[in-house]
Amino acid sequence: MKKEKSEYKTEKRLPLFLSIILVFCILGGVVFSVSRKIVREMSEAAIQNLNENLNLIKSTIESIWSKDAEFQKLMALEIAGMENPQEYVLSYQRNETMVKLSLIPAGEQEGISSTGEVFSEEGMEFVPSRVMGGLEVSRSYVNYMGTWAYTVKCPVEKDGVEKGTLYVEYTYDSLDKALPDGFYNKQAMLYIMDAETERFVLKPKGMGARSAGHVNLEDFYRANSIHEEALRARIEDSLKDKQDIMFYHDIRGKSALNFIWMVNDGTVCLVGYVPTESIQKEAKTVNVNILVVVAVMTSAFFLCCVLYYFNQRQQRNILREREEERERHNKELTDALHAAQLASNAKTMFLSNMSHDIRTPMNAVIGFTTLLARDAENPDKVRDYTKKIMASGQHLLSLINDILEVSKIESGKVVLNREEFALKDLIASLDAIIRPMAGAKGQEFHVEIEDIKHEFLVGDETRINQILINLLSNAVKYTPDGGNVWLRFIGLKQHSSQFERIRIEVEDDGYGMTQEYLKTIFDVFTRAENSTTNKVQGTGLGMAITKNIVELMGGTIEVFSQVDEGSLFRVEVEFAISDRKVEEPSGEKDGKKSALEAGISSLEGLNFLAAEDNEINAEILSEIFSMEGAGCEIVENGKLALERFMASAEGEFDAILMDVQMPVMNGYDATRAIRALDRADAGRIPIIAMTANAFAEDEKEALKAGMNIHLAKPVDIDLLKNVISQCVRGRVPDEKE
Repeated sequence: MKKEKSEYKTEKRLPLFLSIILVFCILGGVVFSVSRKIVREMSEAAIQNLNENLNLIKSTIESIWSKDAEFQKLMALEIAGMENPQEYVLSYQRNETMVKLSLIPAGEQEGISSTGEVFSEEGMEFVPSRVMGGLEVSRSYVNYMGTWAYTVKCPVEKDGVEKGTLYVEYTYDSLDKALPDGFYNKQAMLYIMDAETERFVLKPKGMGARSAGHVNLEDFYRANSIHEEALRARIEDSLKDKQDIMFYHDIRGKSALNFIWMVNDGTVCLVGYVPTESIQKEAKTVNVNILVVVAVMTSAFFLCCVLYYFNQRQQRNILREREEERERHNKELTDALHAAQLASNAKTMFLSNMSHDIRTPMNAVIGFTTLLARDAENPDKVRDYTKKIMASGQHLLSLINDILEVSKIESGKVVLNREEFALKDLIASLDAIIRPMAGAKGQEFHVEIEDIKHEFLVGDETRINQILINLLSNAVKYTPDGGNVWLRFIGLKQHSSQFERIRIEVEDDGYGMTQEYLKTIFDVFTRAENSTTNKVQGTGLGMAITKNIVELMGGTIEVFSQVDEGSLFRVEVEFAISDRKVEEPSGEKDGKKSALEAGISSLEGLNFLAAEDNEINAEILSEIFSMEGAGCEIVENGKLALERFMASAEGEFDAILMDVQMPVMNGYDATRAIRALDRADAGRIPIIAMTANAFAEDEKEALKAGMNIHLAKPVDIDLLKNVISQCVRGRVPDEKE
């Protein structure tokens, strides 16, 4: 049954294939006939185009001669009116067209030439039939410069009286620039021939490569193998009758269309040839294009047959591919859903951790505040409760700072500062912070430095400090009492002589981490969870912040850890090398720091102006200064602070405490306005920024506005008193200085 069905399909398809082949054959015959007709018509059009080109060259030459004749007549008219025409002739300077000027006075046989020699018409053959603009023209000759030339004579008359005859010698070379540059893409050959002597007097430039030294018509016959007597007789008759002639003849084995074209009633002739392939180039192109179309159509026919043959199999393949694509798409959707669920779970876990970590210190703050109200009359308990509220508040502040830092990094707003710093000062500040923390837990803190070649580097010291304090504080937190913490600075091989490449390692022998947790340690919403580390407070954001800052600096960070064996964090980063070679005096930079860390001084007797729009913050400031025996006048915005300072007597205020974000006028604008005032104390009075804008960029903006020191809210009371005391008492230099 299947065999009969297959035979039936074959019998059904055969007439269809035969019909298609017949159509293609008919179409091919029509195309061939059309192509032959197009070739014929385009060949005739090409011959007509050659005819027009030759007529254009002919018209150009005749126009030049006509203008030359008119100009010569004008010269003759001008000379006729001169008293001393010989002087004019002698002063004439030849040009590219008129190379020599001669004059023979009336009634004389000799005259003067512009070259200074005696001129005579003897030897020149003027033929009455050879005229140019109505003036007689001599036969062509080779002049004293060795180039083909001809002379045109013009009578010099005044008031009907002949004064003499003006002779002007022209060269055929002057016609060259007026002729077209190129003839049939420089495939054609063109000569200008003197009709009387049949000598070639000019071979224009750009009119084909001269392959033979043609000097006359006979030489042209010989070089191009024109030996047929009948053809040569036709050419002679056309020259005699001054008729144009065009004929086909092979030139060096290639078919060419030859021509002899009369110019100026047969005075000269255009002689040459154009290869047939150049004339019929367009026709051949069309023919080739037609053949290409036929070939494409034939190929398309067979391609259709092939496509038809494979159509069913391709349909099956398409259906199978669609099914595979559907399955792949479903898998991608499943993976995306799984990834979204993981992200959602991670965020849920993070929010759960944050809820726990934020509520814990908040519970302490609220609880101990309640106890403060109950035991307000018990000084010992009040001090204890206050200390615990302060500790919980500091922890809550660290949580908020970490969340804000992650948000800032993810939004791309972190900007690195490039400043010079001393590596030893960086290490010293780290040691001063970490060693007491480690000592409190009975841990040993080891600092090692190897192969560092340069002491002064350029980079963001604050961010490096942030990275290392994060790593080192974690190492201290997650290492049991009596353990060890190592900080290593190792110089690596430099990639460039302008950069110091450093490996920084922070290692401990603490609790360690599982291999599963190491895969997600740098993710934003992850934190190690076990019975030991759960007792250590933290946001789980520190490692994400650290990794982002390291990568922002163009560095890398790796971590290696084993449970109960400890952890190793390895940071590799490059710093630009500072040009400074000599270490600055240690007292200048450290002096400012030591002053800031000095003991708290009394503020008694000082008077301050404070700009603070928050009533609670204003009340806290007022109470603090009252407790210290200092006066403080508080205004609600920067504009009021500016106006109050302007109204104050010089020296009335010892310092200004300036909030940044305030209505009417912010703290930056108020500071700039105060500094710009024309009074002696406007430039030197300490202005201290007290703001919730706590990032490094905010501190930089405050100093740029003219403030002396930047303190972030919530303000540490002891630090505030210390800074105010040192600024006012003159123990800390002005930042602007």
